[in-house]
Amino acid sequence: MQMISLAIALLAMQATPAAAAPTSAAAPAAKQWPTREGDFTVRNFRFRSGETLPEVRLHYTTLGSPHRNAQGEIDNAVMVIHGTGGSGKQFLRPQFADELYGPGQPLDINRYYIILPDNVGHGGSSKPSDGLRMKFPHYDYDDMVELQHRLLTEGLGIKRMRLIMGTSMGCMQGFVWGEMYPDYMQALMPLACEPIEIAGLNRMWRQLIVDGIESDPAWMNGNYTTQPLQGLRTAGSISVIAGGAPLNFQKLYPDKDAAIAEVRKRVEADIASRDANDMIYQFESSKTYNPWPNLEKIKAPMTWINSADDFINPRNFTFPQEALKRMPNTRFRLIPESTETHGHGTHTWAKFWKQDLIDLLARSER
Repeated sequence: MQMISLAIALLAMQATPAAAAPTSAAAPAAKQWPTREGDFTVRNFRFRSGETLPEVRLHYTTLGSPHRNAQGEIDNAVMVIHGTGGSGKQFLRPQFADELYGPGQPLDINRYYIILPDNVGHGGSSKPSDGLRMKFPHYDYDDMVELQHRLLTEGLGIKRMRLIMGTSMGCMQGFVWGEMYPDYMQALMPLACEPIEIAGLNRMWRQLIVDGIESDPAWMNGNYTTQPLQGLRTAGSISVIAGGAPLNFQKLYPDKDAAIAEVRKRVEADIASRDANDMIYQFESSKTYNPWPNLEKIKAPMTWINSADDFINPRNFTFPQEALKRMPNTRFRLIPESTETHGHGTHTWAKFWKQDLIDLLARSER
């Protein structure tokens, strides 16, 4: 039900609106963080669709170093999962990293080992645009979570995570994690999603993105030699609307000329960042998502955050209140709308929920 690549990269969407629109006018300058990058290969992976790949490459970025307890096990690992169309590197942007990774901050990299994976179909991991195009296996969120688990356990040797958090699609995968591997994490922090099947308006706008691409004659059933720009323009335009923040946009672009210039800039940036087949797969991957029937399986302490100005996860949904009755270790907070919040993309502006993270780490400490 959600997606996002995020606001300064491109638009923010939940499972995505993966197009994370370049967000605010005066974005802070990026700080250079000491990162390491790696690739882990899963061999002969069988997807839920029944399709297989002889090799699935998972790219990841890390900050900090693993710490081992008296038993020799890593006990300080934190994974942050990106949204639809994004990548792990989006969490190096100032509005996220500068609030969390520094000395004395909640995810101080001198204390924690931060893992930022690129999901299959995204970033530097295996994806349709590598060559298979529309013959690439059709992955879903369960596949993504299983591959993340393989990366953490087989690739990085982590038996238990201190924290798993995620935004938009990563938020939804947090619920999947809690149900598939309920004892694997010490805490969960999903941001910007609902634990229900993606239907209603949320499914409609996603389907319009896919239909917009596939109806462009230049798409050629995925066998294009140049990107189908009209289809991508349709997809990017819908993404900007889905990731928009009414009060914030009105404040930043208060006259028509400024608004027109900004929305055109956002759409062009979105188009430039996309591969059409990759985008289709990214949005289609949410079709089997539905953790609602099994919420009782989630054991770990959880703090779940949504935003009142999120088009994708409307403030008047009653699902959070209903879900909390079934998840006794979960706390939910709705961030109030203001001229400073960023709609769906508020999930990546850590200043709005930093204290919630501090509180979660404290109450899940052992």
